[in-house]
Amino acid sequence: MKQKMIVTTTNTVEGYSITSYLGIVTGETILGANVFKDFMAGLSDVFGGRSKAYETTLHEARNSALGEMMERASALGANAIIGVDLDYETVGQGGSMLMVNASGTAVVLE
Repeated sequence: MKQKMIVTTTNTVEGYSITSYLGIVTGETILGANVFKDFMAGLSDVFGGRSKAYETTLHEARNSALGEMMERASALGANAIIGVDLDYETVGQGGSMLMVNASGTAVVLE
């Protein structure tokens, strides 16, 4: 049975001891925003409310970056990642793409 990876922004995990620090792990994702999403977001700007299309894209990008980071930690033999930081940036011509970077320290907990 595969053990669940603990992922936290803190530098410790209550009830556990860190037995090994395996190094920094990262996960990166860049997603493009298409014309339809831009149009729908423009309507939200005019009429108010939230842009569900952009929220969905942001959610997908964050989950992808975290998943990639967890895969890299698992490959090192980690069962947790501590000190996780998420960074968001727009890149590309006119900020047409969203980049999400997840980073943390892969560790072994007991």
